[in-house]
Amino acid sequence: MRPHFAKVLLKSCACNTAAIALLAAIALPVRAQSSQPVAIRAGRLFDSKSGRILENQIVLVDGEKISAVGPADQVQIPAGAQVIDLGKATVLPGLIDGHTHVFGFGLDGIKPGGPPFASPVNDTREYRTLLALANAQKDLRAGFTTLRDLMSHGGGYADVDIKRAINRGYFQGPRMQVSTMGLVATGEGILGSPEVSLPGNYQTVDNPWAARQAVREQIHYGADWIKFHSTSDYEFEPNGELFSNPTFTKEEVDAIVDEAHRHGKKAACHAFGGEGLRNCVQAGADTIEHAIDLDEPTADLMKKKGLYLELTAYHYSLSEYTLRDAKATGGRYSLEAMREKSGRLAISRGLKISFGSGVGPFPHGTQAAEFSYLVRYGMTPAQAIQTATTVAAEMMGWQDRIGSIEKEKFADIVAVTGDPLKDITELERIKFVMKGGQVIRNDIKGGGG
Repeated sequence: MRPHFAKVLLKSCACNTAAIALLAAIALPVRAQSSQPVAIRAGRLFDSKSGRILENQIVLVDGEKISAVGPADQVQIPAGAQVIDLGKATVLPGLIDGHTHVFGFGLDGIKPGGPPFASPVNDTREYRTLLALANAQKDLRAGFTTLRDLMSHGGGYADVDIKRAINRGYFQGPRMQVSTMGLVATGEGILGSPEVSLPGNYQTVDNPWAARQAVREQIHYGADWIKFHSTSDYEFEPNGELFSNPTFTKEEVDAIVDEAHRHGKKAACHAFGGEGLRNCVQAGADTIEHAIDLDEPTADLMKKKGLYLELTAYHYSLSEYTLRDAKATGGRYSLEAMREKSGRLAISRGLKISFGSGVGPFPHGTQAAEFSYLVRYGMTPAQAIQTATTVAAEMMGWQDRIGSIEKEKFADIVAVTGDPLKDITELERIKFVMKGGQVIRNDIKGGGG
């Protein structure tokens, strides 16, 4: 962050002590892009298009972008180039998380040892925005150089501001696409009793024309995606079937998706199953989030329409859900088990699965745990990595700039010391991160290994 800008913010915002301390911690100057070329010696390089490891490669970086990549005996390192030795490491494209929540939405403030959930009741939006920026930076340091953030959870349009501040060089942070406030139907996301007026986490709409108006408004103020909840909450029936309460009608879902597409934007649908999920698939929502109760006809229709699925598997293995399900069903049924069954179905049916962790309810920077679940459900390690590189880049419409280590693409590069094709958990131990040619972290000494 530029020093003068930081001083102005500190003087002008009525921040509490914690907010000032956080701002001081993250308001470090973003280093100017060096004109010196950079050469990365990669002992092993993951080719995300082929899913193979290439040995002994050289990646040349000029400014923000990759200028050349190839075998060490074919790519000449320019005189005077800065050489980064990753000769004993595995180098991969920067990872992409297509389902994040950088804004916390808990009601109990910051929990010791837990994620930095801020309270929409007790904390200002300014403070919550600072925490959201810090969360995005944690994801970046964990190797996720690009995020698609789905709903600001009471942050209004502040996710747009975070994206702009990063893009303009005031802060280090990942590339971002954002969906602002999100859309829900009446009855969802209401805080408190009817006698108390509290801030809402989402934008509530009822009827197709109100939905179209809200879509237009969110796009006007900077939404890259329109995120909406087509189901809310869930419970298990006595026979084990999942009931996921539908929210919007089919006509409302059709209106949301159509209006987004009319303006050249995409729509992301939160749906566990049932009527709400079917409505989203039939309407052609570009991505389906969760789809925990996915049946064969719906999976086949998703494949036919070319829709992307984000499983968020790790999230539903956490105690927040497993303990609730065990108590409600006597241990007979759970979202975790249902997630695995439908995840295996989606993989076996060949659906386009894009990496989406749902990070936010659990700590930022830990979402690489999702990869192990993809492998458990039937993917090879290479396929799992592709969900967070080539597939996610296509989902975001950025396949021409990220998702693979190729000439003219952004120099978004990460590295681990082991081989993730043999042990996918290596991606939980990222040691090197470069975004746009700038080294964010380098914990690899002597080439790695």
